[in-house]
Amino acid sequence: MPPTDPHRARHLPFAAGAVALALLSACSSSDDAPAPVQTAPAPTPPVTAANTSVAFMTDVHFENVYGDFKSGQFAGIPTKDGRNATIRTMYAQLTSTRLFNENYFAFRAALDDAYAKGIRHVALPGDYSDDAQPINIDGIADILKEYQAKGMRFFIAPGNHDPNEPYDDMEAGKSDFLAKDGKEQKVYATANAACKSRDPAVVCTDQLMEQGYEKLVAKLSDFGFTPSKADVLWETPFSKYTDGKYSYDQALAQSGMKSRQYEICAEGEGGAYKAAGEAKLGKSYTRCARMFDASYLVEPVKGLWLLAIDANVYVPNANFDPASPQNFKGYDGAGNAGWNKVLTHKIHLMEWIKNVASRAKAEGKQLMAFSHYPTMDFYANQTDAMKAVFKPGAFQTARVPEAATTAAVAATGLRLHVGGHMHFNGTNDYTDGSGNYLANVQSPSLAVYGAAYKILTYKDLDTVDVQTVPLNTVANFNVLFPYYQVENDYLKGSTATADVAKRWDRAVLDTRTYGEYTRYYFGELSRLRFMDEYWPCEMKEAAMNLNAKQMLILSQLQTKVTLAQLKDNPGVVPLTANCTAAGAAAGAGVAASQLTADWADATARADKLAAAAGLKLDDFAQVSAYEFYGDFHRTVYAGELALRDMGAQRVAMYKVLMAAFPASPAAVARVGDKPSDQNPVGVPFQNQFKQVFAIFKGLGSAKPSDHFTVDLKGKKISNANGNGLSFN
Repeated sequence: MPPTDPHRARHLPFAAGAVALALLSACSSSDDAPAPVQTAPAPTPPVTAANTSVAFMTDVHFENVYGDFKSGQFAGIPTKDGRNATIRTMYAQLTSTRLFNENYFAFRAALDDAYAKGIRHVALPGDYSDDAQPINIDGIADILKEYQAKGMRFFIAPGNHDPNEPYDDMEAGKSDFLAKDGKEQKVYATANAACKSRDPAVVCTDQLMEQGYEKLVAKLSDFGFTPSKADVLWETPFSKYTDGKYSYDQALAQSGMKSRQYEICAEGEGGAYKAAGEAKLGKSYTRCARMFDASYLVEPVKGLWLLAIDANVYVPNANFDPASPQNFKGYDGAGNAGWNKVLTHKIHLMEWIKNVASRAKAEGKQLMAFSHYPTMDFYANQTDAMKAVFKPGAFQTARVPEAATTAAVAATGLRLHVGGHMHFNGTNDYTDGSGNYLANVQSPSLAVYGAAYKILTYKDLDTVDVQTVPLNTVANFNVLFPYYQVENDYLKGSTATADVAKRWDRAVLDTRTYGEYTRYYFGELSRLRFMDEYWPCEMKEAAMNLNAKQMLILSQLQTKVTLAQLKDNPGVVPLTANCTAAGAAAGAGVAASQLTADWADATARADKLAAAAGLKLDDFAQVSAYEFYGDFHRTVYAGELALRDMGAQRVAMYKVLMAAFPASPAAVARVGDKPSDQNPVGVPFQNQFKQVFAIFKGLGSAKPSDHFTVDLKGKKISNANGNGLSFN
């Protein structure tokens, strides 16, 4: 154990014995017939953990679409209702892993839905804003206060976008706000270089600066960051209560920024942990600074503990200046650090989590822990396969926690964690050699395809019910569409190279529901960004040119005709040798015309595979290339929800493809890092897409992620949705 830190928390149990808990259920109401004799109404039962569900709304990425820039230069786009729309362009949305505008309406829809279900406790596990600008933080604070006045309570944990940096960034801004003529408008904070040089094309306002911890916590203090008199308990990793007895006055006094600091250094956590760390590294710690930790534990109703974990780790970098420790440029971002860095740079936090988990068990508390970052593999254990198949760094695999990290979190005794960050809907669990069990529930974003929120309810002390509530219907989701149409018209009419490159398919504006809109958005995101960023050239060509029928035939193709010969018989399969390197021809081959006969033979075999599954081969052609790679990416993000969207027939088609490839495909001959053009036509596809479909199957056959129960004692996750689809 590290030496004693005088600033570190010392905790004693706050109550003795376990809380006897009744079976949990979601709040409901009934209309009983009136009794013949009027009697006094029964007293309202106290709110306790036994009748409390918690909604988790992750990665809202709130942008205040009717916010005020407080600038005479640019007020946004005038709307019919007298407000101004301060929105980002549709092109910006279609090339981002999050929507910027429509999630404003989705967030309200989620809150309304949760309220209608009787839910009064809502957790926001990070990225509740999109870079913590005053215009956005003030906007979301107003909405939270509005619903708070109706009886809801909110509990926030910070994400890497709130704050984007630990200290204020007065140079930030965005280049892609939409002007009324359909063009882009740059809007930056006043210390930005363009503002300092008085660039006339730039709007300058500090409404676009990015706030650090201090301003964020001050503005959002009512939403968990500080105690409420209604709380049974509230503490931080640094809390000290006289004789171990909770006191609201002491909690409030210790909730300030100065009382919640630790030392962080480039190499690890300082303070009481520095000597041990230096001894382990064999060198001194450098670039050390005091840093705020926003973590807290709250008991809003008797028996329910919400553990809000600040897993942001902003490590001092080479730009760090000890004379100016609050310069935001002196710290690396937290996006890729996640829990991996918590282990080394927030040791005090790991010890506190262990303490909280132990006390929760001893006192019979229903503990729900949440942070912005996942605690384990969020790709249904497909991460290694994805690294092997796709481009280096594809699918943000750098953000996957190390196995040792998952083991360390499980070793704290924490059994249930809700994470976000990746905008994924998914579930995973882990049991270590000592029997410690940890379930990680990935709550999806409200701002992407598969938009949904989670409802967690303890059915008893060891069983948690998890429901996923999709946001397919969102009121007013399309009210901004007329302004995007102006943008589309402008881009189509412009001949500027930059504008031509940003043209997008206006069909997205014909969508009728939020669910349909986000599905279309994700197809465009795949086409405009993912295919270039993630897929190697030859795989991208195949994925973007082959429908499912052609893929099934190619999986059966046996031919000696090479990729180099495709130009001599181009009408058979829509592939080329454009992504290959010239290889040495291996003697006399077969004529290119042979491909026609070989393709016919493969078609006959594919037809039999389809028929064996009760399908018709021609039906596979309905799954276009665009639909295929869109489905793949949508399954990465939405898991079980994506399969439900596909429907049973398409799921059945994909299952045929997953089983169709040769057991041991021929190896791909390469010239350097490219496939050789002397590979037979089917070899690269069969080799690579066998792996692609294996990953696809893994993603679509993961632990349940729609409606399920977590058995914390039995250490298992069980599907509670009898109608769920799977690739198994």
